[in-house]
Amino acid sequence: MKTFRNPIIPGFYPDPSICRVEDDYYLVTSTFEYFPGVPIFHSKDLVNWKQIGHVLDRPSQLNLDNTPPSKGIYAPTLRHHDGIFYMITTFVVSQEGRRKNFYVTATDPAGPWSDPNWLEDAPGIDPSLFFDDDGTVYYTGNRQPPEGQKHLKHMEIYLQKLDLEEKQLIGEKYSLWDGALKNAHAQEAPHLFKINGWYYLIIAEGGTGFTHSVTVARSKSVLGPYESAKTNPILTHRHLGRDYPIVNIGHADIVQTQNNEWWMVCLGSRPYGGGYRNLGRETFLVPMAWEHDWPVINPGKGIVEEVMNFPNLEEVKWASAPSRDDFDSPNLGLQWNFLRTPRGDFWSLTERPGYLRLRAKEDVITEQHNPSFIGRRQQHTNFSVTTAMEFKPVQDFDSAGIVLLQNNDFQFRMEYVRDQGEHVIRLVKRAYGKEEIIEAIELETEQLFLKVEASGQDYSFYYGLSNDSFKTLASDVSGIILSTDVAGGFVGAYIGMYCSSNGQQSNNKADFDWFEYAGLSKNI
Repeated sequence: MKTFRNPIIPGFYPDPSICRVEDDYYLVTSTFEYFPGVPIFHSKDLVNWKQIGHVLDRPSQLNLDNTPPSKGIYAPTLRHHDGIFYMITTFVVSQEGRRKNFYVTATDPAGPWSDPNWLEDAPGIDPSLFFDDDGTVYYTGNRQPPEGQKHLKHMEIYLQKLDLEEKQLIGEKYSLWDGALKNAHAQEAPHLFKINGWYYLIIAEGGTGFTHSVTVARSKSVLGPYESAKTNPILTHRHLGRDYPIVNIGHADIVQTQNNEWWMVCLGSRPYGGGYRNLGRETFLVPMAWEHDWPVINPGKGIVEEVMNFPNLEEVKWASAPSRDDFDSPNLGLQWNFLRTPRGDFWSLTERPGYLRLRAKEDVITEQHNPSFIGRRQQHTNFSVTTAMEFKPVQDFDSAGIVLLQNNDFQFRMEYVRDQGEHVIRLVKRAYGKEEIIEAIELETEQLFLKVEASGQDYSFYYGLSNDSFKTLASDVSGIILSTDVAGGFVGAYIGMYCSSNGQQSNNKADFDWFEYAGLSKNI
């Protein structure tokens, strides 16, 4: 029996939502404070995915200015109806948590997508759309129950009609369900389906951490009442213990294949090195069946496994993305992201063809702004990153190099700087907002090769004047500060290039000839 390995999309790709159009499958995930927002993937077999774009790839669609870490774009839902793709999501605006819900549309999932249609009086997070047989379009989201919360984070799922002509919610809000579990909290991520005459409401309960779960209710009427499955939660890993290889399973969406199989996508994490989750929340795939008009997840086992039987679909593999980006294209590869919406002409692939040029910005990566940083997700527990950089720090506040980032207060910076007139390559650890220089070595050069190797939670940092003559800057440095378990929040670790003038004005720049990211052997 042919098998596949979970996760199907490794690294920080949480809150997956999926839809099928004939024999093509499309999937989106959350992006929080990163730009472009909402990557969209394409598959023919549910296992092999390739990214085809970002849904929110223009500043007019996504203004992330001053968005705090782990705010921004939450939990998109992807749907297709009458030739149009719909992506609906929540923008969490500020640290105070003000929420704004909107949707965008496209006829081609690779884009372009429309500018946002902002919905008035749409409280809560994790919105979803459902297109009923009679043409009515329904919006589902979560909110505090109108009669008040019975306990902390007690929420309910509600429903309201959406007028696609007016692009606004209309009519009454209907309370549908406040979950299956006694004293459950964080009822969210509702997805509504009509299958064999039943309306099914699949939601997440228990928060996004260890107690995360998937529950289901059904009704013969879209307005309810909804009957909770006696088997709830239909999927969770909290009973398996914190040392299980896959934890915090939840936030699910389902799809039926053209061969009448049912599958569920959900998020989960793979802790390592003492239970730390540097990779963030990833996208997993698990089979689903129906018994007595109720869903059963992975029959006989009820959990998400690392190795599972392949769907009854012809396998279609895509060409693997190259591990090395030589920056020969005039456009950034889809793996690259900015912190918040990029403002100003601080980067270029054309000023010096064959190089990524980053100009020094006053914005620093230790604050909640838009620094001169371009990064990609960590996707392996064991990996190697190498880059070739040309940079000369002219003033004491000029710096450039590699950043390993969880957020502005938890990061490693391997940077080339001028310190009191001396040129220095150094490793800076920032944790809980405080900085420590782990190592600093005087070095005179204008071309520098930088390398990071991770073996689990042991991170080693190297520098050299060529790509075959590396010296150790620091070895076996604990990387647990790059995990959400230490730093908090909802995102995974990023790795990238940056250039900064650290709050001062500067005309300096750093040119990166290439950047290579490769997973190493013995990865989980």
